[in-house]
Amino acid sequence: MNIDEIIKQRESWYEWKNIVARRKALKRLPNLEANYKIDDIIKIDVDIDEKLLLEVAKTLKPWRKGPFQINNMFIDSEWQSFLKYNLLKPHFDIRGKRVADVGCNNGYYMFRMLAENPAKIVGFDPSPIFKSQFDFINHFVKSEIKYEMLGVEHLPFYKTKFEVIFCLGVLYHRSDPIATLKELYKGLVNGGELIIDTFMIDGEGEMALIPKDRYSKIPNIYFIPTVNAFKNWLNRAKFKDIEVLEIVPTQLNEQRSTEWILGESLNDFLDKDNPNLTIEGYPAPKRVYIKAIK
Repeated sequence: MNIDEIIKQRESWYEWKNIVARRKALKRLPNLEANYKIDDIIKIDVDIDEKLLLEVAKTLKPWRKGPFQINNMFIDSEWQSFLKYNLLKPHFDIRGKRVADVGCNNGYYMFRMLAENPAKIVGFDPSPIFKSQFDFINHFVKSEIKYEMLGVEHLPFYKTKFEVIFCLGVLYHRSDPIATLKELYKGLVNGGELIIDTFMIDGEGEMALIPKDRYSKIPNIYFIPTVNAFKNWLNRAKFKDIEVLEIVPTQLNEQRSTEWILGESLNDFLDKDNPNLTIEGYPAPKRVYIKAIK
C-alpha cells in the first residue's frame, strides 16, 4: 500500500462511533470570515451564534493542547502549550522552510508557527479526534497547514522531505525509540534539524527507566532515558551535532485538569505525599529538549 492509499484509508476513520458526532458538529459551522491573532492564546474573532460555537467546541473534547479563544469562549486546554513553544522559540528559525510537526495533536504549535512564515507546515497525527479539533480552529483561521492522519512510521515514505521536524511528546510512547529516530532522520533533508523532547531521568549513566506497567498513570510509556542514553539513541540513528537545549520538570501550572477535558491531570498523577515522585513511585516527569542535525 502506497502513502496515498494509506491517507485515503485513514480518512475512513471519521466513520468511527466516537468520531461521527464530532464530524457532524463541524458541519454545523457556517462559512464565515474571521480575524485571528497568533500569540500565547490563539484568538479568533468571528460573527457567529455563540450558543452554536460553544456546543460544537464542547463536542470536540478533550482539548489537550492550547489555549484558544473564540470571541468570549475560552478553551482552557489541559496543557498551557505556550510554555513549551516559548521555551523552544529562541532555538529555531523556520522562516521560508518546510516544517513538520510529528504528533501535532490539534495543531496548536503549527498555528503558532504561522507567525514565523515557514514555506510549508505539515502535521502528522493519526488521531481523528485531534484532527477534528484542528479542523474546528482552521475553519476560522483558513490556513494552508496540511494535517495528515499519519504516524512517524510514515515519514520515510512521505513525498515531502523537511528542513525542520518537531517531535514533541512522542518518543516515550514508542516501543522502539531508535527505530523512531531513524524514521525521523529519513524525513529530513541533508542538514535538516530535528527538535525533539522526551521524559528523562537524572544520572550520568547511559541507561533508561522501563516502567513495569504505567508511568504517571499513562500505560504506553516504554523508555525514560538519561540524557546520555538519549544522546546514544540519536547517535545510533546517525544524527550529529546533538545539542541539549533545555531540561525542565513538568509543573502544575503547565499541565492541569480543566472543564475542557473532564478528567485527571498531573496533580492526580503524582504522589500526594511527595510530588517529586509519580503515583507509582518513579521520578516525577521531567523533559529534556534536544536539537540534532541530519
